[in-house]
Amino acid sequence: FAMGCFWCAETAFEGQPGVLTAVSGYTGGEELNPTYEQVSNHQTSHYEALQVTYDPSKTTYAALLELFWHNIDPTQGDGQFCDRGEQYRAAIFVADASERAAALASKSAIEKSRVLKKPIVTAILPAARFWPAEDYHQDFYKKSPVRYQSYRLGCGRDARLKALWGSKAGKSHAH
Repeated sequence: FAMGCFWCAETAFEGQPGVLTAVSGYTGGEELNPTYEQVSNHQTSHYEALQVTYDPSKTTYAALLELFWHNIDPTQGDGQFCDRGEQYRAAIFVADASERAAALASKSAIEKSRVLKKPIVTAILPAARFWPAEDYHQDFYKKSPVRYQSYRLGCGRDARLKALWGSKAGKSHAH
């Protein structure tokens, strides 16, 4: 899942029932071994992304999709929240036809609900090679909680999520 800043994506999934790991990294680009410096300086075509491993006996892909949607602004195409640029675009990277069908169905359900005031621009793309980010990015919210909270508040992420999703902001209700 690409959700803008991967620090915030990681905190959305970690600790959720059935989620085994949530690894920050880069995907969707052609360049090999991308670094944070390259990605953040627009020297690659990668997205900041999150690789989620889960136990299907404890959660479903549909629940993960709902969590994804409620942690992004699907109407924003130039990044997410205060972060602008190709590396911050939101996208779902699907591994197979089943995941593609589920992603499309979840997108369609949101469109039919008319909860959003603008069209969904979030891409659904074939999974690409995932490159884990540098160690200092993993669990950043634990390593640097003050800096993380300051960034998250300053970026307006939570306020925008609440404006978009109301009580569903940042949550999955499909467990």
